[in-house]
Amino acid sequence: MSSEPPGVPAVARRRVRAPEIHREAILEAARAAFAERGYTRATIREIAGRAGVTHGLVMRHFGSKEQLFLAAVPGPRDLPELLPGPPETMPDRIARAFVERMEHADGNDPFLALIRSAASDEQAATDLYAAMRRSSMEAYRTVLSGPDADERVDLLASQLIGVIFSRYVLRDGPVAEMPPDRLVAYLTRTIRCLLEPVDPPESFEGTSPS
Repeated sequence: MSSEPPGVPAVARRRVRAPEIHREAILEAARAAFAERGYTRATIREIAGRAGVTHGLVMRHFGSKEQLFLAAVPGPRDLPELLPGPPETMPDRIARAFVERMEHADGNDPFLALIRSAASDEQAATDLYAAMRRSSMEAYRTVLSGPDADERVDLLASQLIGVIFSRYVLRDGPVAEMPPDRLVAYLTRTIRCLLEPVDPPESFEGTSPS
């Protein structure tokens, strides 16, 4: 007769030493915790308990709740595989992957978690966005150059967050109603413009909007 309380996942009962097995146990527990409780309410201590490891071991593997979330759920982590390739088709690759992911996303997509956290926990949203930005910047710097590269990536993220809010959170209006292929076409055009460099930042110093 098992003495384990009901509902404790099998992964929480495994006490293993191999780091790669610990890591997979933590990721499995994190996916379950984030799916059940959401990003804001799930805690590192709870995830550690589900995985059968210590709080310190979770932090040793992932560094923070934000980094654990980004490693555990679908989202920007696919950028390193998505971005390499012909530069002329990169906007379409980004747009198509984004729309396909969001059309099938559950509540734990990083962008959805960010928007929902902003309504209830501003600091959590700020921390999550900072982690997402770092991860995205690292990937985009492998394919973009120029002094304004970070600005372009941040503008791209802002554009995608706006689409998510209209189509996948509010679910109302023309953006929410258009077919996915049409949305891909619009986003491809927008992303192409955003990723093209403009004049050097110093050329705008001292100017003001007309």
